[in-house]
Amino acid sequence: MSPRSGRRTGAHRAHSLARQLKTKRRRRDLDEIHADLKPENAARLLRQEIDPDLPGCAQFYCLHCARYFMDLNSMKEHFRSKVHKKRLKQLREAPYTQEEAERAAGMGSYIPPKKVEVQTQPLEEVTEMETSS
Repeated sequence: MSPRSGRRTGAHRAHSLARQLKTKRRRRDLDEIHADLKPENAARLLRQEIDPDLPGCAQFYCLHCARYFMDLNSMKEHFRSKVHKKRLKQLREAPYTQEEAERAAGMGSYIPPKKVEVQTQPLEEVTEMETSS
């Protein structure tokens, strides 16, 4: 018996645990976020009803990252973060379409994806004095 066989015992559990945690923290896909960025969907998401089950009662939401925040200050910090800037860069590319998939499979000539202009959502400055009144 080599010591190597002893070390590998139970290794399969660690792999499946990592896979479970990855799906637990799964975020929305880029094509879903592109659909959320359409004006009718964006207005609905930015003006949600108060929901006590969500962080910040669902009043502070980042459209690009699909995240809720506790207050305005944490949302402002998020807008300056590396994670948010990376997501903006990913969203600049147009979403993948069925036509593009067919062209990639050889059913047409390749056309590079178009760039989409994406900017951070405007903040509505709400002071604590106004909310308490």
